[in-house]
Amino acid sequence: MKKVHPNADGAGRLSSSKEEEAVLTVWKRSLLFNCNGFTVFDAKGDLVFRVDNYMQGHKGSILLMDANGEPLLTIRRKKMSLGLVENWLVYEGEETMATPRFSVKKSVNILNNKCLAYVIGGDRTKKIVYEIEGSYSQRRCAVLGDNRRLAAEIRRKEGGGGVVLGTDVFRLIVQPNNIRRDIAMALVILLDQMF
Repeated sequence: MKKVHPNADGAGRLSSSKEEEAVLTVWKRSLLFNCNGFTVFDAKGDLVFRVDNYMQGHKGSILLMDANGEPLLTIRRKKMSLGLVENWLVYEGEETMATPRFSVKKSVNILNNKCLAYVIGGDRTKKIVYEIEGSYSQRRCAVLGDNRRLAAEIRRKEGGGGVVLGTDVFRLIVQPNNIRRDIAMALVILLDQMF
């Protein structure tokens, strides 16, 4: 059986930039039995993040945890009266009564079909801080920040010999100068909920 986490050799090598990009392997499986979720490994094969979702249909909060089970971010669907546009709120830690760190809105613009979602800052300006483009179903997305600078990227993972793995195992490449790793993973969780 092939390992789902990347090896330190080959494609798992980190680039040498100001701050090295993080190459994470995302496995759309929970470590716990009978749970929906994600398990995320770093380039060394160490557990970085996990999501264990016990709820059917994801109607409650989704908690992104570190390897030790400590809460990093809480994701909650915003209740809308019309339900035409999906909107999600993301909070630091397990707190959901404070001001959200940011919100994510699914794009419904038929003129810009490349855009999947917008990430809007939690401050009062409500400025778009990231735009997500591509195809989540094909695991080919880019998270773009200011001046369309690449912040994170979702790519299909290749196994040994160039064999492309299924859509339940993929890479999340994070540019730490442009986005935090936990926020990039929260965006993956949200894309999975939306699409």
